[in-house]
Amino acid sequence: MSENKPVGSQEEGIEVPYEQLEPETLQNMIQEFVTRDGNDWGNVDGALENKVGQVMQQLRNRQAKVVFDLKSQTANIVTCR
Repeated sequence: MSENKPVGSQEEGIEVPYEQLEPETLQNMIQEFVTRDGNDWGNVDGALENKVGQVMQQLRNRQAKVVFDLKSQTANIVTCR
């Protein structure tokens, strides 16, 4: 049987403190995040490292956070409002 849920309802993500992630996992997640739009930053003048550093700083400053979506079973980095 199907579950009756209000129209437009969706499961919200769970915030995962970035400090609890393995450093390599966090690094890979941030790299995937900054290259997601299809740009290959490569190592041109350290562009990838700069972008990764900017996102890491945003996580530290609580301007961004890691969220795990239970429905899709995926993690993402989102900006805080």
